[in-house]
Amino acid sequence: MHSTEKHKRVYAAISLIVVLAIFAIITWVVWRGIRTVASTPEAFVAYVRSFGWAGFLVMLGIQVVQVFIALIPGEVVEIAAGFAFGAIGGTLLCLVGICLASIIVFLLVKRWGRPLVEVFIPAEKINQLHFLNEETKLKNLLFLLYFIPGTPKDLLTYFAGLTKLRLGPFLGITLLARIPSIITSTAGGSFISSGDYLHAAIVFAVTALVSVTGIIIYNRIVKKRQKLRGENHTES
Repeated sequence: MHSTEKHKRVYAAISLIVVLAIFAIITWVVWRGIRTVASTPEAFVAYVRSFGWAGFLVMLGIQVVQVFIALIPGEVVEIAAGFAFGAIGGTLLCLVGICLASIIVFLLVKRWGRPLVEVFIPAEKINQLHFLNEETKLKNLLFLLYFIPGTPKDLLTYFAGLTKLRLGPFLGITLLARIPSIITSTAGGSFISSGDYLHAAIVFAVTALVSVTGIIIYNRIVKKRQKLRGENHTES
């Protein structure tokens, strides 16, 4: 191996370690704050609002961290955003946070590839989505997967960086397709905040039903694409 190539690999490894260390520190600080104040919804809202106008930035940071830690359900943060800032404010906040986090994740994965993805996502889950690299209508399929409630959207964000997609089209797909599910979550949080528990229960019940259906559809799509991919490889 040439010394120049070796130095590049060492530099890339050190850079990746630094990025992960910074992310780990930010995550720990944010999670520690959430854990100490989120004993009740009221305590959480009081904590966020105690920062005044900067409370929006605090909630925004929480949303960004949630996208990074792809295994944490995004609905929890979206409901909290709706609880603290209402349906409209919470939706805008979540969209901005998801946009920022998606840009960072996408560009980092483009830079460091699968080794970075495997830090956050189990290898078997990554392998389940390898068929996306062979899709001729990748944009259409990704939009469908992001649009269906209950699908692992943040996991898809990591994997999208491993595909041939560019940042602009990817952002358009993920933000537009996520809007319906974000609105339902923030609306439910807003209903809880105003004490309208009946409408909150209806929203969450319908969302849960649709999400279960979405998970079933997602699993069928993945299995079907994996089967076709296996058959194509066998023929070749």
